[in-house]
Order: sequence, then C-alpha cells, then structure tokens
Amino acid sequence: MITGTDTEATLARARRFALLGKLAPLIFLLGLVVIFTSLQPRFLLPINLFNILRQVSIFGIIAVGMTFVILIRGIDLSVGSLVAVAGLCAAVVAKGGIDGSFSSDGAGWHWSFAALAALTAGTVAGLLQGMAVAWLAVPAFVVTLGGLTIFRGIALAIGNGGNIAGFSPEYGWWGTGLVGPVPVPLIVFAVVALIGYLVLTQTRFGRSVYAVGSNPEAARLSGINVNRVTIATYGIIGFCAGLSGFVLSARLNSAEAVAGTGYELTVIAAVVIGGTSLHGGTGGVIGTVIGAILTGVLINGLVLLNTPPYTQQIMIGLIIIAAVAFDAFIKRQSR
Repeated sequence: MITGTDTEATLARARRFALLGKLAPLIFLLGLVVIFTSLQPRFLLPINLFNILRQVSIFGIIAVGMTFVILIRGIDLSVGSLVAVAGLCAAVVAKGGIDGSFSSDGAGWHWSFAALAALTAGTVAGLLQGMAVAWLAVPAFVVTLGGLTIFRGIALAIGNGGNIAGFSPEYGWWGTGLVGPVPVPLIVFAVVALIGYLVLTQTRFGRSVYAVGSNPEAARLSGINVNRVTIATYGIIGFCAGLSGFVLSARLNSAEAVAGTGYELTVIAAVVIGGTSLHGGTGGVIGTVIGAILTGVLINGLVLLNTPPYTQQIMIGLIIIAAVAFDAFIKRQSR
C-alpha cells in the first residue's frame, strides 16, 4: 500500500534528480576549470580565457541553432560543410569575384553585402533541408548526411579547391576586433544566444518547438503546423551556420573549402552536454551556452596539456555518450 508520505518522498526525489540534471553541465564545467587550473596554472590567464571564449563563439553560434533542431527530435550533420560554403560566398562578394582570390586589394563589395551573402546561403540551404525532412519524410540524419557531402563539394567548387584570402579591415573586424577587452565574435555569440533564448521562452513559435519535440502527433492535433515548425528550425540553424561562416572567415582573413570540418561533432556535443535531449522537447539555450563553453574549456585544457589531437576527439566522443547516458538516467529517476 502506497501512503501519502511515500508519494511525497518519491516526488521530492524526482525533483532532486531533475534539479541535478539541470545543474550537471555547470557543475562539470566548474570541475574542469579546477582540474585544468591545478594541472596548468596558465589556464586562468585572461588572455587564455578570452581565447577560449573567442573559439567557443564560432561553433557556439551554430549550437544555438542546433538546439532548435534537436528540440524537435532532429539533427543536422551538414553544419560544418555549410560554414565553408557560407564563408566562401561571403568572400566571393567581398572580393568582387574569384579572380581576386589571393589579393588584398580586390574591388569587391562592402562587408555588409558579404555578410548578407553568407546568411542567405546558409538560410536557403537550411530551408531546403527542412523541406526535404518535412515534405518528403526523409529522416533528418539521411538528409543532412547527404548535405554534408553536397555542401562540401559546393565549397570546393566555389574556391576551386583553394582559399579566398585578404579582406578589408572592416570585414576582418568581425572576427578579430575588440569592444573594450571583449572579442567581437563573443558579442555576436551572446546576441544570438539571447535572441534564441527569448524566441524559445517568450514566443508562440518557441512553445511550438517544444510541443513538436515532446509529441509531434499531439502537436499536430492541437493545431500546430508541424511541417512549418520543422522547416523553420532548419532555416534557423542554416542562418546560424551562415553567420558562423562569415565570422570564421573574418577571423582567419581567409575562406577555405575545408573550413568547419568536424564542427558537426563539436556542435552536437555542446548541445547534448548542455542538457538538450536527443529525444526532443527538453533543453534550452542556456544549457547550450554552458555546454559550448564546457566543450571549449575541454579542448583548450587538453591542448595546454599537450594532449594529441586524436585523444581530444576520443574525449569529446566519450563525453557525448556519457551526457546522453546521464540524461536517460535522470529521466528514469525523475518519473
């Protein structure tokens, strides 16, 4: 026989595990900072911390968009390739064509047109993938896996296998500039994260995203246009990938066909580590920001400790598995 006391104890236990699930990324982040600081005192130097945040900003922008996609039970494996395409589109516009690829004085367009080209390329590509997922009922994994190779091929074609380098100082400011001591890419990331947070928490569309991720059929029966929400979320991540491609090319002063390689793993890691469930309907932008910083701290700390690159990939992969396993454990205990 279950008593009221037993029920209250069960509910209290469920609430504790739910709270632990929300705080776990932050606790893990603080733990990593303590560990790396004890092993390498240079880790906490301001120049290194700003370097971490600058690196995080590039893939963090995409991670905000990936949060929307994963919340509806989707996935996007093409973001790395799309970053390369967007960066090259911006570079072509900024240089006034591919003929001036390797010069620094090409008579190109203003940086704002270059940024618009990157954002347009990313958004259109994202919308096309969203349409394939929504209207053709092709699994998102398959669509975006195909997009990964298609967009990389397009990037190679645009750059003819090489790079487009040498931009104006105004263009480069978006990747290397500072506002006081704060890197511009970090400000861009913060603005994108704030907008993403407000959209998810304060708008009807955000509520629809959570509803579709929790139960697509129930969302449809309640009057939500599931296909429209799906297409919109892929448009959002495409926009974010385009913006990231522009900022990355500005930071490197070069747009390359190989840019963004491996970003899909890093971005998904940031979102999942931040607490967004691969089963959809649970998570948010705040967790993603923490997850992105955590991923950046992990990569930076391993580099400072002279860890081989392949070991870094192994560590990130293990953390993704651990994060998903922990999420499943918390959900079981919270029921």
